[in-house]
Amino acid sequence: MNHWQLYFSGLISVGLFALAGWLISLARKNVTHVDSMWSLFLMLAAYTYALLLNDLTPRMFLVLFLVSLWAIRLCVYLTWRNWGPHEDHRYVAIRQNNEPHFWFKSIYIIFGLQAVLAWIISIPLFGAIESKAFLTRLDVLGGILFTFGFVWETIADWQLSIFKANPNHKGKVLNTGLWRYSRHPNYFGECCVWWGFYLIAVAGGAWWTIAGPILMTLLLLKVSGVALLEKNIAERRPGYLSYIQNTNAFIPWFPERSS
Repeated sequence: MNHWQLYFSGLISVGLFALAGWLISLARKNVTHVDSMWSLFLMLAAYTYALLLNDLTPRMFLVLFLVSLWAIRLCVYLTWRNWGPHEDHRYVAIRQNNEPHFWFKSIYIIFGLQAVLAWIISIPLFGAIESKAFLTRLDVLGGILFTFGFVWETIADWQLSIFKANPNHKGKVLNTGLWRYSRHPNYFGECCVWWGFYLIAVAGGAWWTIAGPILMTLLLLKVSGVALLEKNIAERRPGYLSYIQNTNAFIPWFPERSS
């Protein structure tokens, strides 16, 4: 199997997984579980690359360990957060905008699209896993950046969960903890995770895999992350306008003083 055949094998594996998720959505009449599948798409792609290679390397084990840690944590968290029969309001809106026959359209609008995006983003995992180069200090730096992002994202999600669990906080804005320094610290942590993977790929000679972290960053900032969540949040949380004025959207920094 040549270089690109190996990479495209990842698309086949995540595509089949997406198909299974779509079939489940038909039975549930709910597509929200695709959120839980997102990190598993990337982990599945990484394991596909590793299983189809004959050579086992320290970098391969490093990447598989890190991506498994990240994917399982995020999958468990999102499954717990979304647990229940009700469809997430984002997907309710998408469903309403794509009727009739959303049940069929969702195979490419929801599941197929996310599978393809995950496959593209997995390219630094592919480059790192395929590499036979020795580990270097750049691998260590990538591992440190991954660890920082992973811990930052985990703490941010934990703080948000505690805040939402308090009924007295309904309609209010979380602006303490990590959320004091950034309106989306969880997304910032996620971004660090994927640039960490890219540094590990570069250490293995796969500098050309930069499309993965760039696409992830664009998604977090402009598509499904910051831009989507802040589209109408001020209508539901009046205090959010002040929060926007005083707090960075993405990169953590000290908040400005309210006038």
